[in-house]
Amino acid sequence: MADATTLRPLSAAEVTEWDRTTDVVVAGYGIAGVCASIEAARAGAQVLILERTSGWGGAAALAGGFIYLGGGTPLQRALGFEDSPENMEKFMVAALGPGVDREKIADYCRGSVEHYEWLVANGVPFKEEFWGEPGWEPPHDEGLMYTGGENAAPFNTVADPAPRGHVPQMSNKRTGSKGGGYMLMKPLAEAAEKLGVTAEYDTRIQRLIVDGDRVVGVVAKQYGKELTIRAERGVVLATGSFAYHEQMIEGFAPRLIGRPGAAIEEHDGIAIRLAQALGADLAHMDATEVAFFGDPQMMARGILVNGRGQRYVPEDTYPGRIGQMTLFHQENQAYLIIGEAAYEESLTTETSTPFFRQPPTWAAETIAELESDMGLPELALQSTVELYNTYAANGQDPLLGKKPEWTKPLEGPFAAFDMRGFTAGFTLGGLRTDLDSRVLHVDGRPIAGLFAAGRCTSGVCAGGYASGTSLGDGSFYGRRAGIAVAKA
Repeated sequence: MADATTLRPLSAAEVTEWDRTTDVVVAGYGIAGVCASIEAARAGAQVLILERTSGWGGAAALAGGFIYLGGGTPLQRALGFEDSPENMEKFMVAALGPGVDREKIADYCRGSVEHYEWLVANGVPFKEEFWGEPGWEPPHDEGLMYTGGENAAPFNTVADPAPRGHVPQMSNKRTGSKGGGYMLMKPLAEAAEKLGVTAEYDTRIQRLIVDGDRVVGVVAKQYGKELTIRAERGVVLATGSFAYHEQMIEGFAPRLIGRPGAAIEEHDGIAIRLAQALGADLAHMDATEVAFFGDPQMMARGILVNGRGQRYVPEDTYPGRIGQMTLFHQENQAYLIIGEAAYEESLTTETSTPFFRQPPTWAAETIAELESDMGLPELALQSTVELYNTYAANGQDPLLGKKPEWTKPLEGPFAAFDMRGFTAGFTLGGLRTDLDSRVLHVDGRPIAGLFAAGRCTSGVCAGGYASGTSLGDGSFYGRRAGIAVAKA
C-alpha cells in the first residue's frame, strides 16, 4: 500500500523525462474504464488503460451482470412491461436515498434507453425472457428481472413496478466466476481493442502529475519500476471502491468492518485518495450495499424476525434491501421462521444460489417449542406468528405489506434458521462528479484534466441500492468521462 506522503501530486516541472505520452490515461479496466476508453477512442483520442491485475474485467467481470436500465427499453417493451423515465426516476429517488443526487438520477433515467441501445450496438446480448421468481439473479440466461424491490412494499406504492435488471445473455453460466458480468465485459473489451485502445497490465497508479491546477499525467509502477505517463487531454479514474482499505472502512463506513463482499481486493480506494490530495470533494462515503446470505424463495415463504422475535421487513423484497435493514436497523440479528410444507416447496424451485440452501438450525412441532429452543423470551415469537397468521389467513400483511401471493399462514411443524451476521457488503460512496464525470473540487468547480466513473465515485446510490446500479452508472458515466476527456 502506498505511503501517505507518496499520494501527494507530483509537479510536472519535476519530471525530467516522460516514459510514455498519450491523449488519455484510463486507470482501471473494469466497466467504467472500458466504456470511457471506447468513447474517448471513438472521439479520436489515443487511449492507454493502466490495469493493476494481469487482465481486463475488474469486479465487473465477476458480477452477476445486472445493468439497471429502464424508461422503456426495447427489452422491457418486448416482454410487455411499461416504463417511463419519470416512473423510473420516482422509484430511484425513493429507493436509493436519502440524499440522492436528483440531477444525476434524472439524467441517468432520461439516457437509459439510449444506453441500452449503445450496449447492444457494442455487442452485449440480452435474451428476450423474463425471470419473475424470487432470487438473487436468474438461474439461466433470462435477460430481465426485478432487482431493487420495485414490486414490493413500500416502493410498489411509490411508482408503477417495472423490472429494470437487464442481464447479458450467458452460456455455461457460473455464478461468482463467469456470469453476466463477464458477458458484459468481453464484447466491450473487444470493442475497445478494435478501436486501437492499448492496455498495460500489472501496472498500478501511484500519484497524479499536475501542471499548476491541471492534471497532466500519472506516476505508475510496473514490475517495481516507476513510470511517468503524460496524458495530453486528461486522466480518467476508474479503479473501483474502497471496500478493501481497512482504514477507510473504519473512518467512513464502519458498519462494514470485517465484512467486505461483492468486491475485489484491488478495491483499495487509491483513486479516491489521489484525488483527495488535490482537494476533491467526496459524497455518501458511509453508503453501502449489503448482501444477505439467504435464499429468497425460502424468505418469501416464511417470516424474518429480529433478535426480539419481531418482523421488520417484507420478506418478498429485494434481498439487498433485507441485508441493509438487518445490518443497519436490527444489529445484524435475523432468524427465518418457516413451516415444513413451505420449506419443502421452496426446495423444489430453481435457484442461482444453491449454496444458500442449508438445513435449518432448529425444528419443532409448535412455535412455543421453537421459541424456547431459540432462547427467545416466552410469547415473543408466539405473538408475532399469531398476529401474522391472523391477517395471512386473508392474504393480508398490514404491518409490512408483503404481497398476497406470499402471505400465507405459517403451519407446523416449524423450522428456524439462525441468520445472525449473514451479511457482507461493498461501499457506494466516493468522489463527487458532475454529469460529464468531471471530478469536483471542494469549492464545487471541476479539477481540470481529472475525470472519474464507477465505484470510486458517488453515483446514483446515496444509501439504498438496487442490483445493477453499479454496472449501470459505471458504464453510463464511464461513457460520459470518455466523451468529456476526449474534448478536454
